[in-house]
Order: sequence, then structure tokens, then C-alpha cells
Amino acid sequence: MKFCKKYEEYMHGQGQKKPPGVEFKKLKKILKRCSNDIESHDNPLQIQHSSNEDMINSNNSVCPHQCPVCDGTFFPSLLQEMSAVVGFFNKSAQRLLEVHLASGCRKYFLWCRDKVHGSHVTLIQEGRDLVTYAIINVIAMRKILKKYDKIHDSKQGQAFKTQAQSMHIEILQSPWLSELMAFHINLRETKHNSRKASTFFDECYLTFNDGKPSLTCQLFDSVKIEIDLTCSICLDTVFDPVSLTCGHIFCYMCACKAASVKIVNGLKAADTKEKCPLCREARVYEGALHMEELNILLSRRCPEYWGERLQNERIERIQQAKEHWESQCRAFMGV
Repeated sequence: MKFCKKYEEYMHGQGQKKPPGVEFKKLKKILKRCSNDIESHDNPLQIQHSSNEDMINSNNSVCPHQCPVCDGTFFPSLLQEMSAVVGFFNKSAQRLLEVHLASGCRKYFLWCRDKVHGSHVTLIQEGRDLVTYAIINVIAMRKILKKYDKIHDSKQGQAFKTQAQSMHIEILQSPWLSELMAFHINLRETKHNSRKASTFFDECYLTFNDGKPSLTCQLFDSVKIEIDLTCSICLDTVFDPVSLTCGHIFCYMCACKAASVKIVNGLKAADTKEKCPLCREARVYEGALHMEELNILLSRRCPEYWGERLQNERIERIQQAKEHWESQCRAFMGV
């Protein structure tokens, strides 16, 4: 079965609550029009038998270097669709994990607010659906951009993908995808799950290669996601992980050092000029996300390492807090 048909069937199967997606058929029609224009332009006999208007359109089409037919409709449409998909995914994942991590009265309030039935199986199925939604849309975007480059014999599709990453509308950049994968594994390993519930998430794993951890997920036999969980600053397994808005994951203390802020002040106190240590993008610290599900998963899988890091960082945190309050007292006393 061709992917376009498979994608259409998947989106149709979402029922009345159809989430935003890639208008695959519409985008393929745009590319088909453009492909026909290129063939007409390359075939002088066809141009000779065309009407004057068709000849003008064909001569104005200067593919593959520049394509007014596609560039004016294809990329703006895809950009809007990608934004809608990522926005829906992030919002849905955030709501789901907020419900899962809540406790006491707050958990009951969230169950009622979102009208969710209090069942671990329900949470797992919803999380599974979100990961499926994310990955099938990743495949759709990759395939349509690959088709664009094939028709135009260009690399504009790849350039557009890079642009989407810089605009933070690339779904694989979303920290919520890593959190959902960790959420799947955490629920699968808890005693609260039934045997039926645990079978939903056999595709997600935490793997170690030469002691280096990574999250792995594979669906549809065509996309395999591997998210490295090694902090590029301390070169060790991320501890108390935090994701910057650019999508890169670091230890919280390492991120604070990179942002030149104290732990007591937090990453929100970082100067807007401070950049990500990896991609050098600025303004990435204020919206940083603490990855709680990933923190739970790694603490369970690496208990000895976690205990050692916890003890070492506790000493440093206490020292920083002591220095902070001493400086505050001196400032208050005017010393």
C-alpha cells in the first residue's frame, strides 16, 4: 500500500476528533502540476502545440532552480500544517503527562477538567496514539519534501527542513516526544499495569551502547527514532535532565553553568544572549523544560550512578545556596 493511501486511512480513522495533519493529496497535486509544467518546458513539440497562454506559463516556469508554482503555495501550506501538527502534539502530550504526574486533589481535578477516565490503560493508549500521530506525520513530511527535491532536482526540501528546525516546528525536536517515550517505558514497568496494557508499547526502549543511554522507538517499519541521553557538557548520562527550546538535552546543573546562572536562580534568570552549547542558538533557556518522566526512568535504570550524582550535586547546591543567602544578607545590611 502506498504511503499516501495509508496516511489518508490513518487520518480518516481518527473520527470526529480529527487532529491537524499534512494535506498529502493537496500537496501532491501541487507537485504534479509543477511536474507537468517542467515536462512541457522540456518538450519543444508539446510547447509548439500548446496555446499561447500555456506557452507563457511554461516559459515562466524556471524549474528546477526556482519554481513560482510550488514556492508560492507548496511551502507556505506545508509550513502552516507543520506548525499545527507540532502545536497539537505538544499541547496534547503536556496535558497527558500533567495528568499522569499529578497527585492527590490536583490529579482528581485534572481528571475532571479533561474528562478522562481514571485508568492507566486509557493513559497508555492515549500516549501510544500520540507517538503514532507524531511519527506518521514525520514520515509524511519527509516523503513530501523528498518528492519536491526529486521533481525539481534541488535541495530546497532539505533546506526547508532545516528552516523548520530553526523555527522549532520539527516534531522530532519536541522534548515532549522524549517524555512520552519515557512515559511509555515507565508505565510498562510499574506494577499498576495489566498484561494487556504493557503490550501497547513494545516499540519503545531505553538502550545502552558502550554505557551510553538512548531512547529508541520504531514504528511503521520505516522510521527509527534514537534520542541520545548523554550530556554533551559533562559527557555522562544526563542527570536531572532539562531540554532547551532548541531541543537539546543537558543535565540541569550543566545547563545552569552554560547559561552562567546559579542553580538557586534557575534557567529563567539566564541572559537572552546566552546560547545553546551545541547549536549556538540564543534565547533557549527561558522556556527550558524539566523532563520529569525521563528523570524517573533514568533514576530507576541507573540507581548507583543516580545516587552518586545526587550526593555530589547536593553538596554543590547547598554551597551555592549558602553563598547566595550570604550575599543577600550583605546586600540587605549594606555591607
